[in-house]
Amino acid sequence: MTKIKFIGAAREVTGSMHLIEKDGFKLLIDCGMIQGKRKESFERNRNFQFAPYDINAMILTHAHIDHSGNIPTLINQGFKGNVYTSYATRDLCRLMLPDSAYVQLKDLEYVNKKRAKQGKALFEPLYSVEEAEASLEMFVPKNLGEQITFRQDLNAFFMNAGHILGSVMAVVRAHEKDREIKIGFTGDLGRKSLPIIMDPDQLRDIDYLVVESTYGGRDHKPIVQADQKLASIINETVSRRGKIIIPVFAVERAQEVLYVLNRLFIGKKIPPIPVFVDSPLTNNVTEVFKQHAECFDRDMLDFIAGNNNPFHLELIKYIESVEESKNINNYDKPCIILSATGMCEAGRILHHLKNNIENPNNTVLIVGYQTINTLGRRLVEGEKQVKIFGDPYTVQAQVKVINEFSGHAGQKELLRFIKIARDESGGRLKKIFLVHGEESQQQALLELLAAEGIKNVYNPEPGYEEIL
Repeated sequence: MTKIKFIGAAREVTGSMHLIEKDGFKLLIDCGMIQGKRKESFERNRNFQFAPYDINAMILTHAHIDHSGNIPTLINQGFKGNVYTSYATRDLCRLMLPDSAYVQLKDLEYVNKKRAKQGKALFEPLYSVEEAEASLEMFVPKNLGEQITFRQDLNAFFMNAGHILGSVMAVVRAHEKDREIKIGFTGDLGRKSLPIIMDPDQLRDIDYLVVESTYGGRDHKPIVQADQKLASIINETVSRRGKIIIPVFAVERAQEVLYVLNRLFIGKKIPPIPVFVDSPLTNNVTEVFKQHAECFDRDMLDFIAGNNNPFHLELIKYIESVEESKNINNYDKPCIILSATGMCEAGRILHHLKNNIENPNNTVLIVGYQTINTLGRRLVEGEKQVKIFGDPYTVQAQVKVINEFSGHAGQKELLRFIKIARDESGGRLKKIFLVHGEESQQQALLELLAAEGIKNVYNPEPGYEEIL
């Protein structure tokens, strides 16, 4: 008997985690960190809904922390199997998991000083840098299409998800006595024509589809409009002699923004102002990008062939030390600051927001999805008073949002993907499960799919189990 249990990113966005069980063999799909309110998130991340030592193997769809960030915790609590993923994802996780540990440690050092003074219990990081580094010994990289054999009656293979560098979709095949069951997991599904990476593949000929729904209720405008919007926002802010602070995800979004800024500078669409990339992780991740040209699309390869470096220009300054990071606050001319983390929950971006958010000349530019209960989400929703490191700040800087950079498929793209999966499964597709989406986004997609005559679509609640 084969069954699936929806554990994380069920009716929410962060903490992706699904469990396939086949006659006692337990295969985990992703082990993401839940992001949001600090105390609640830490408790949920520490307490799994299963015994980690019972998990036999794991598939990791991509390196984003909401999919990979709780792997060291899983291992600390007894998991001893292999973590199967792509080569690029393995290389990214070599940077991202230790960085996640370091960011937790530094963030909690700051927060715990206040909690100690208030007599409150101190927070502890989920894992150490050393534990994060040790977890990487269990990663086993595979190529797209290469079979991963767990045992005779259970295997899987990867397809390109087109979301970030190295992101994959997983097709799991379970063999029963009289039939084969194929379950397709999109992971995070990308969009066509995104900068840098190749377009996503198409899942077909499957029995069950587990598909993300982050933007199930909304479409994105064409990615080419991002260039125009970015140039306009930068020029307006420079005219006020302000700074542009851009919270970025160290993987993909930072590189995409750098790539676009590069093109804008070369095309003289924006003035030649400094770009401070204040995230050591971003700097290192950019080096990983250079090592995986097999993931690049034709436009990126042509750009490079024209003797251009998409991530470097004289105006772009990569910041390493804390002292250099602090010195940016003394820079009193227009500039662009890219800093992690992308949802403004930890890392150096918090210090830049603290120092710049009360200046009306400045702009905070949001270029990525902001999950509920994060500082980034509160800024997007227009809150005028926010807390940073526990202290209140009045939001006087302009807050702008560019959704065109999104690496997630929009509503029309999801509809098209699901339709093709249904039509090219030859009547084989029995059920579709929507995950990785807030309930409002899922409900909009459910209604659209129903109107299109697509049946047996569900958005499982956390802990729901289905026998396949």
